[in-house]
Parts: sequence; structure tokens; C-alpha cells
Amino acid sequence: MELKKIDKDFSVSKIQNLNGVDFNKEFVFLSKTDEEISLVCESCFVPENSIAVETGWKALKITGILDFGMIGIIAKISDILLHANVSIFVVSTYNTDYIFLKSINYEKSIALLEKSSYTIK
Repeated sequence: MELKKIDKDFSVSKIQNLNGVDFNKEFVFLSKTDEEISLVCESCFVPENSIAVETGWKALKITGILDFGMIGIIAKISDILLHANVSIFVVSTYNTDYIFLKSINYEKSIALLEKSSYTIK
């Protein structure tokens, strides 16, 4: 399986409303529930109306389009990183998945995944 490095710094934030969210940016991941609105975006574009912000994230993208019937892709990656005590934050889109790792663990995680036969570009 091939993963692609995304050379950007990301933040995960809880926001009051959609004011200030620039949907024209390359990476904007939004989720809304009855309790909150969460936003993942490049750190330099976090809106001012954020209630809470967790900075220091890097991302890997699973390349290609994933079929909805594929099983265990995130579980396998998660298991590799679990044994190294590395937590992940995953965002899924219609086509693929994005794996967010704290910056401090990014290079170590890449090395572990490569050792486990993942190709990382």
C-alpha cells in the first residue's frame, strides 16, 4: 500500500460556527454533530472563532481510491503504530483516508510504516 506525505502543518479545532472557514483551501475537513462542529485544516487557516485548538499535526494520505468493501486498512496501520505508542487521528472522505499524526511522532511513524512494507512518497 502506498501513502503520500502531505507537507503541511494541521490543527484540529472546535469552532462556534462556519464563519471564517475557507472552503476554497486545499484541505478542509468538517464534521458537525448535535454537540459540536469540528474542523481539521492547515494551522495557518484556523478561524478566529475557534473554541479549542489542538496544533502540531502532520498528515499521510492513503493513495488511490478505496473501495467501501475494503476491510482493515486503517486497522493495520493503527496496529503498527499502536506498538510504538503512537496515536493517530483519522479522517475519511468518499475516496480515501487521511491519517493525522502528532508532528513529534511523524518521522518515527513513517520509518515504522516503511519497515512494515508501506511505500511512502
